[in-house]
Amino acid sequence: MGDLQTDQGESLDLQYVPVTEFHRLLGSDPLTRLGSRGLTPTVVAAFAALARINTLYMITGAWSGHIGTSFSSLEIMSWLFLNEIRDLEKGDDACDVFVSSKGHDAPALYSVLIGLGLLDEAMLQQLRRLRGLPGHPHVETPYVQANTGSLGMGISKAKGMVLANRLAGVERRVFVLTGDGELQEGQFWESLGTAATRQLGEIVAIIDHNRIQSDTWVQDVSPLGDLEAKLRAFGWHVERCDGHDVAAIERTFRALDAVPQKPKVVIADTVKGKGVSFMEGPALKAGELYAYHSGAPKEEAYTAGMTELLATANRLFAELGLGSVQTEVTTRNPRREPRTTENLIAGYEQALVRQGDRRKNLVVLDADLIKDCGLVSFAKKYPDRFIECGIAEQDMVSMAGGLARRGALPIVHSFACFLSARPNEQIYNQCSEGTKVIYVGSLAGLIPGGPGHSHQSVRDISALRGVAHLSLVEPALEAEVQSLLDYAVTSAPDSMYIRLVSVKWPVPFAYPHQHKVEPGRGWVVRDGSDAIVFGYGPWLLANAFEAAQEVEQSTGASVRLVNLPWLNRVDPRWLREVIGGRRYILTLDNHYLKGGQGEMLATAIAELALEPTPRILRVGVTSLPECGTNDEVLAHHKLDVASLVKSMRYVVPQIA
Repeated sequence: MGDLQTDQGESLDLQYVPVTEFHRLLGSDPLTRLGSRGLTPTVVAAFAALARINTLYMITGAWSGHIGTSFSSLEIMSWLFLNEIRDLEKGDDACDVFVSSKGHDAPALYSVLIGLGLLDEAMLQQLRRLRGLPGHPHVETPYVQANTGSLGMGISKAKGMVLANRLAGVERRVFVLTGDGELQEGQFWESLGTAATRQLGEIVAIIDHNRIQSDTWVQDVSPLGDLEAKLRAFGWHVERCDGHDVAAIERTFRALDAVPQKPKVVIADTVKGKGVSFMEGPALKAGELYAYHSGAPKEEAYTAGMTELLATANRLFAELGLGSVQTEVTTRNPRREPRTTENLIAGYEQALVRQGDRRKNLVVLDADLIKDCGLVSFAKKYPDRFIECGIAEQDMVSMAGGLARRGALPIVHSFACFLSARPNEQIYNQCSEGTKVIYVGSLAGLIPGGPGHSHQSVRDISALRGVAHLSLVEPALEAEVQSLLDYAVTSAPDSMYIRLVSVKWPVPFAYPHQHKVEPGRGWVVRDGSDAIVFGYGPWLLANAFEAAQEVEQSTGASVRLVNLPWLNRVDPRWLREVIGGRRYILTLDNHYLKGGQGEMLATAIAELALEPTPRILRVGVTSLPECGTNDEVLAHHKLDVASLVKSMRYVVPQIA
């Protein structure tokens, strides 16, 4: 992309605490020292302070991550690994188990494990990198015993682990860390009863009660009420403490020792963003959205935050007679992005407001992702028609079904990975009622690669394509977002699912002037006579466009590239016309090959009974998505430009 690129930040010096400083705090051999337990609250607080510095370092260096929820959990996590989890020195198969159910605290977990020497120090540089540390917990990482996916799974997984341990005659405790926003998921409450009836006293759940979900206060979305009473009603033993007061944490866990039979839960009152004054939840002004849930801080915020964190760590080290904390410095390279990109979320945000202006019965529903889904403008302009449902996708979709039954036009939002899977049955039910709901799934597809496979939505097409009365589309350009949303609102007879790529991308072609949206029909992006490539979405088509140009320049063979935004509909007459006499066909999927658009097209082409029979190659995701930078992930899954050039050459023998 050359001169299309521009710096998004200056080079920045980043500080981290080397493992030798953790050793100095704990003793020359941390794991041996852990065997004796009894580490004082001041030592644990100092450990958490060092881990907080490294957490900020990792997130800033990776250009992404979750600061607020990592910071709120660090005293809890440090206490667990330093004083509660037994037999760490024996390896992750022999020790007590820690499960992060909330998942966003992964950088904090990695910082603790690195400080203890359980992960290599070099991993400080590998957050959200290929073959590094995933953006959310994954079992490929040592001492991570469960993948984080949709929220609410943690206690259920803990129950299974305890029951399996009992069958094997193994005694192991399981510590589960959840968020308070996570309690909006129904599975959390489903998991409580049987843990009590089976007396699974090995389970200790800790609720990181920082009072803020992704962007806003839990109290303003779905109040928890008398949480202690609710948990006790399910038969659990409940304790409560200040989650940043290590002495209070110690007293609380020692109180749990007297309750061997019941499952136990600790409500740890914490502060989101704890440790950096301007990142802390209480600093949030009325009406503001929390700014440090996800993403890397800007340079000024990093520098100011690091100053505060170092001051805290130095104070604690001084109390212990250890002098000042020694840090090391690396330089973060500036991130470069294209000057001109298609930003589908921004385009959608504008288009949604325009539709709201025109349709007074249009109601917008959100599952705790108001910024990520481009809903801020609509919510501000039409607060009476915006419903924040919280982290409760099934409830949200069924609510939309009720709205639709009474004459409203609901538009439902979440990340594609969560919107297509968890409320799948509710979507099917709504569509069976003959009503119309528009579903908009953002963060769709393989990239961004940083969050990891739990957020890389590469199975949503297959999950929804068979639902009757539901059409699936994916736009490639901001103008196409507007056209498809307008069609969904004004013309579509049934429900629609709009799949939005959230990554901004430079696209070397434009939306056809006065193009008319017609179900099952697409449009030609670039023409060519030797082969035809079908694709959809911004980066997939942009990469294919560049690959087709390279093939033409190097071989003289020309490739027709077609954008088919319809993912589960194709018009056979149009398909025959657009293929014409070409008998070399390549389909591209920003999705698993199984259940993707390419599978639909291959079936439709076979039914055309073309003569001679076309040669078809389907390219898409064939394995669990890898976590890493976007370039790393696309190259790994062979969807980068270089790999698409090889695929185009392979499908046409004379240009191989």
